[in-house]
Amino acid sequence: MVATVKSPSDYINNNGQITLSYSTNNNTDNSQLDFLAFDVNSSEATPKATVTPTPAVTQPPATATQGNHWQPVPGLAWQIQYTGSLDTSLKVDVFNLDLFDTPASTISKLRADGKHVICYFSAGSYENWRQDTGMFPEAVLGRNLDGWAGEKWLDVRQLDVLIPIMKARMQQAADKGCNGVDPDNVDGYSNNTGFTLSYDDQLAYNKALADEAHKLGLAISLKNDLDQIKDLVTYFDFAVNEECFEYSECDLLKPFVSAGKAVFGIEYNLSSASFCPKANASNFDFLKKNLSLDAARESCR
Repeated sequence: MVATVKSPSDYINNNGQITLSYSTNNNTDNSQLDFLAFDVNSSEATPKATVTPTPAVTQPPATATQGNHWQPVPGLAWQIQYTGSLDTSLKVDVFNLDLFDTPASTISKLRADGKHVICYFSAGSYENWRQDTGMFPEAVLGRNLDGWAGEKWLDVRQLDVLIPIMKARMQQAADKGCNGVDPDNVDGYSNNTGFTLSYDDQLAYNKALADEAHKLGLAISLKNDLDQIKDLVTYFDFAVNEECFEYSECDLLKPFVSAGKAVFGIEYNLSSASFCPKANASNFDFLKKNLSLDAARESCR
């Protein structure tokens, strides 16, 4: 059947939708329509379309997973070494090395050999032997870190003072050719620092660190700070953990693996046989290391 509609406005509602009804000679089911075709012709001038400008959309803040930087994934073989003669011949994918103590030439050689290099520094403490100690005003220095001579907690509420210092350190990492950074002591709020640091104070500081790293094209780790993983996993590219099996805390690291991000872990006191099967089952990359973080290592996989 072909029908000609003389007055389209009789069938088009205020929203521009076509409304119609149909009938059939089939008395058993009036809805058995095989197909419906429209051939629309009009002798009237085609009205100009009204263009409504699309309002500007405010984009949400970029998360740590956006940008052009390395993304470590589970299953990478790695070594962490801060003392002793560095063994660059290890068949590993990743080296975690001290930012200040490792020459750019060493990093360049590792990169040329296809390795990725993570450069360590402390972002939450002052170390009196580092070359940039003069940049830290007395007002940001807190209590001594237990067991670590010459090291004091920092007042991470003072972003305007500390972030430029940490940015300069990360710039040094980028200039040396590091692929990523491993800022330590970023859980001061849960320690006796000498300051009244809150959970939110620490979050703000850690997010600022991640933002600065990504601006420089660096991947960044969340070091320990287990209780804030739920709020920070999208900002950080991988985790570095110490002794989660000894303290039965490892389940808190699983959001990183669920997000496809590596968890590099270390145990100092436990035997590798006691934690490696559990680490492998969780898709973590764990090592048994000496507390001095010398060349010795036992890898779980």
